[in-house]
Amino acid sequence: MAKKGKRYSDSAQRIDKQQPHTAVEGVELVKSLSAAKFDETLELAARLGVDPRKAEQMIRGTVSLPSGTGTDVRVAVFAQGEAATQATEAGADVVGADDLAEQVQGGKMDFDVAIATPDMMPVVGKLGKVLGPRGLMPNPKTGTVTDDVARAVGEFKSGKVEFRTDRQGNVHVPVGKVSFEADALVANIRAVMEELNRAKPAALKGRYIRKVTISSTMGPGIRLDPADLGATN
Repeated sequence: MAKKGKRYSDSAQRIDKQQPHTAVEGVELVKSLSAAKFDETLELAARLGVDPRKAEQMIRGTVSLPSGTGTDVRVAVFAQGEAATQATEAGADVVGADDLAEQVQGGKMDFDVAIATPDMMPVVGKLGKVLGPRGLMPNPKTGTVTDDVARAVGEFKSGKVEFRTDRQGNVHVPVGKVSFEADALVANIRAVMEELNRAKPAALKGRYIRKVTISSTMGPGIRLDPADLGATN
């Protein structure tokens, strides 16, 4: 495990890791502890009471952050013909078909989101081993396989983010920059939690939202009170 820096250690000593906070308190605390020389990203991490090994308990979806991400999201679109033209006009950073697939296969993936039209999926499907591990494989459930590529590009450029459970049942979602106003960050946090609650598997037994924390890129985790976030049991 990498050794934590002095700044991190100093910040960690100023908080009680077991004390849950409201979203407002947590955000204010993160902002007060931020001392990096760059605008840190604020990330929300939620531990869910799901078994990721069961397909019906895999949580995956998208959420549109009302305050945006504060990050320039690079979008790649697998499309051809009119759809490719629409994607380009909508602001996609990379647009292509077989040529784009060849670039990706060769390791060139300078994008954060991949979108594909349904007719391109036979081509994109062959890139599963490359895109899948990076969380970039287009999927109808997240709106990244669609005929309306212009709308999809616009949504991801303006603050729509994907989320999915990892092997331990955790979900990690960026919710803005530390420089955002506190109420803007709180709005993004609540939007993510509302979407996670909606994604709760119907047959799940036991507590769903186990733990929620927020942290800046260089800072320690701040525990949030799930009840304040409207978490369901």
